[in-house]
Amino acid sequence: MAKSMTKSQIADYLAQKTGLTKKASVQLMDDFAALAYKEAKNVFVIPGLGKLVLANRKARMGRNPQTGEAIKIPAKRVLKFRVAKAAKDAILGLTWDHPVSEPTHQSTPEAKPLIDRLGRLYPEPPEIVDPESPAAG
Repeated sequence: MAKSMTKSQIADYLAQKTGLTKKASVQLMDDFAALAYKEAKNVFVIPGLGKLVLANRKARMGRNPQTGEAIKIPAKRVLKFRVAKAAKDAILGLTWDHPVSEPTHQSTPEAKPLIDRLGRLYPEPPEIVDPESPAAG
């Protein structure tokens, strides 16, 4: 699994793309997050990505998995993020009509040889062959 970008990496990327300083990029991200927190009590739309929505969940009956006893789960407010169709399509590779520049970080590092704690280098694992396949024999 590829590692996610850190706040610092995102700030670097935004600084390079916009010409802002890294400090200004961090401030922009912090202000954007603060605005989202403040406005989430309504609906906060992030154009091209999705929206933050507050939802009310009704009280319901549940079951204690250890005892099997029926319990009442109280009503509560939850925060949901609904992904925009454009974001889904772009991430899943369906369509995207805006040019996307390459990120400045390497999302998947090159594979390193397998080395144990004592520094011994292990060879590549052998290729597994299915004995019942026609190519096996």
